[in-house]
Amino acid sequence: MKKKEERRYRIINRNGFTLIELLVVMVILAMLAALVGPRLFTNVGKGKQSAAKTQIEMLGQALDSFRLDVGRYPNTSEGLKALEADPGAPGWAGPYLKKALPVDPWKNPYQYQFPGTHGEYDLYSNGADSAPGGEGENKDVTSWD
Repeated sequence: MKKKEERRYRIINRNGFTLIELLVVMVILAMLAALVGPRLFTNVGKGKQSAAKTQIEMLGQALDSFRLDVGRYPNTSEGLKALEADPGAPGWAGPYLKKALPVDPWKNPYQYQFPGTHGEYDLYSNGADSAPGGEGENKDVTSWD
């Protein structure tokens, strides 16, 4: 008779977790996510700023190649499209980009102006807010910084 009781006891103890135990674990996980989540999202913003800076440098190299072949940078009306398709400029030996013209990490086109006010040309992204100026992820990413 004693063995039968032991078997019942073993079976009863194998039921799993109680609802209270599961709720406690879920609350602890939610608290950890609340503490760690914001720190992860600030790194995403920094990553996008870094990606924009890298793309601007790559576009700058393509603009320099255009200038070597044509003798000048594309004017504002030709824009960055002159790196992909011949704008009718003598000496054009493009395309100067291996892939299609990129957009910034916030899905906006890069802004280009020639002649520039900060250098020979101005190439920039207005950041996450798509407006000039800003701080953090909204900060402009420029070719002259």
